[in-house]
Amino acid sequence: MGTPRVAPGGFGDLGPINWLFARGAARAIGVDEARIFSTLGRAKGLFRGWLHFGARLMPFGSLSRKDSEMIIIRVAHLRGCDYELDHHRRLGARAGLTEQEIGRVFEGPDAGWGDRQRWLLTATDELVTGKDIADDTWAALRRHLDDARLVAFVLLVGQYDMLATTISTLRVQRDTRV
Repeated sequence: MGTPRVAPGGFGDLGPINWLFARGAARAIGVDEARIFSTLGRAKGLFRGWLHFGARLMPFGSLSRKDSEMIIIRVAHLRGCDYELDHHRRLGARAGLTEQEIGRVFEGPDAGWGDRQRWLLTATDELVTGKDIADDTWAALRRHLDDARLVAFVLLVGQYDMLATTISTLRVQRDTRV
C-alpha cells in the first residue's frame, strides 16, 4: 500500500477525546493500534461527526447487523480494501455470517443467495461500480426495504465506499492483531 500519507497521530495530534477513543477501540478490536481512528482522528471535530454518522448506519442503523456486514464486506471486496475486510470479516462473524457466507459475499449476488440478499448485493455492486442503481434493481430492493431502509442502504454503501477511498488515498496501514 505504500507509506502512509498521513501518519497515525498520538495524544498531541488527536487531542484527549479522539486519542482515548482510538486507544479504546484498539483494545476492543484486539489490535496494536486502530490506525483508521488514529489517522482520521487528526481531523478533530470532523472525526467525531463522522463517527456519529457512521454509528447511525452501523451498528445502530435500520438494516440488520447481518445485512449491514454483508453489504460492507461486499463494498470492501469490490474496492480491494483489505483494512475494511480485516475488521468486517470479524464483525460479520459476530453478526452471524459464517465463513462460507463470507466466501459467497466475495463471489457475488449469484452465489446461491435468497432473494433479499441477492438484490442487496446486486444493488451494492451497481452503486460501487456505476454510482447508481438500475430501475429493475431498485424495484426488487423495494420488495424488501421500506423508504427509510432504502435511504439507509444507499448511505451505508456510500459511507463504506468513501471510507475505502479514504483508507486507500491516505495509505492507512493494516492493523496488527495482538
